[in-house]
Amino acid sequence: MHSTTASTFPLSTTSPSFREAVAEAAAFPRLVQTVVRNMIEAWPAEVYSESLVEARLLGRRTLFVSDPRLIRELLVDQAARLGREEVMTRSLTPVLGSGILTADGERWRAQRRTAAPVFRHDRIRDFVPAMLAAAVATRARWMARTGDGAPVDLLADMMRTTFDIIVSTMMSDETGLDVARFGQAMDAYLDQTRWKMALTLVGAPAWMPHPGSARGVSAARYLRGTVTAAIESRRRGGRSGRDLLGLMLRARDPEGGDAMSDESLTDNLLTFIAAGHETTAITLAWTLCLLAEHPEIEARVVEEIAASGRDAPHGLPDLDALSYTRQVVMEVMRLYPAAPLIVRKTLDEVSLGGRRIPAGRSIHVPIYALHRHAKLWTAPERFDPDRFGPNESAGRDRHAYMPFGAGPRICIGMGFAMTECLAILAVLLPAFRFDRAGPARPEARFTVTLRPHGGVPMVVSPRGVR
Repeated sequence: MHSTTASTFPLSTTSPSFREAVAEAAAFPRLVQTVVRNMIEAWPAEVYSESLVEARLLGRRTLFVSDPRLIRELLVDQAARLGREEVMTRSLTPVLGSGILTADGERWRAQRRTAAPVFRHDRIRDFVPAMLAAAVATRARWMARTGDGAPVDLLADMMRTTFDIIVSTMMSDETGLDVARFGQAMDAYLDQTRWKMALTLVGAPAWMPHPGSARGVSAARYLRGTVTAAIESRRRGGRSGRDLLGLMLRARDPEGGDAMSDESLTDNLLTFIAAGHETTAITLAWTLCLLAEHPEIEARVVEEIAASGRDAPHGLPDLDALSYTRQVVMEVMRLYPAAPLIVRKTLDEVSLGGRRIPAGRSIHVPIYALHRHAKLWTAPERFDPDRFGPNESAGRDRHAYMPFGAGPRICIGMGFAMTECLAILAVLLPAFRFDRAGPARPEARFTVTLRPHGGVPMVVSPRGVR
């Protein structure tokens, strides 16, 4: 469906023959359809076995980098020479504005400096009770359904659980927030971004309509209006609060002492909501799915959770003691990274492995392929949490495993996300067992995130009941 060049430099710069050009043009509509359906299927097969692959992706020369050493060169050593690629910014900017995820340059640096203290470990610990409470509410809903035998879509329920956490930790004082409508608007916007990405790759203008575009515009308007109104309400009331909105209102840039503008607050709160709600829910759904397929691993997790709560106040689990459970989540994120692709473009000429890459080149770091790379992982398709034990992890290159990205732009909320996963699993796994409702594991499809297509239908039963 696309042409690729040899994965070792020097890369070929010859133009395709007339016959190749005709074949590529004929395949173009099918490739667009593939990108919309699941962009991973449009990647060259070599990204799973080679270090560097150049491909024409929808007519655009794209360099795929799947080598940890070269990824470090790009994302750490030469981060200042890279910018955000339009394929992502055009998809996300209408709702996320110019926040930490979409901004570049000094605007990004100032926002990152200002927001970083908000996600310190001690601040995250203050949110654990809210995380546990949302998980307890989910447990109660599932207990009320006991005996009906109907499958539960774990993805939908984890989306609800993580959204409850987002609301209670980020905008806890906004009692007028329509949680259901807000979640639906976020889903409606994210669902149509795959079309935005495909159309950007083919060079279509930003105004071009596509399936879901009208709903996307309406959703973005509602989401930004709701968050802006919450910020204005806090300012009028003369209070800040102890939630993330309150912390952001009080935050100051440590270099200049400036507070975030209301526009930047809106951009970044929506970024945290979108990223925190979506990616954590996806990781939890995949985790419960994989544990159901591996009862011996599940039993080990349940035992660890039980042991962690025996001496803790009120029997609540000690999340810091859940080392093996953490390994399980890490292995899930290896196989199914919620953010499966990093996209950048070169702002200036960069050196990569001693070779020159011109300015303006699109560079993709395919995280999903990196995590399944034949040269980096033994039996890469196998689910094996022991990969992340202390001894096994000791010699691994830091840039072979990047569920939260790398370099200066590493995910600011990764500590929050991991704590949230552990809290929810610690409440739900001791109470329930999960049995697959369908014949096979759901297919992983990449739009903006890596979702299980069709959800994760499972039969949820109280543990000990058969």
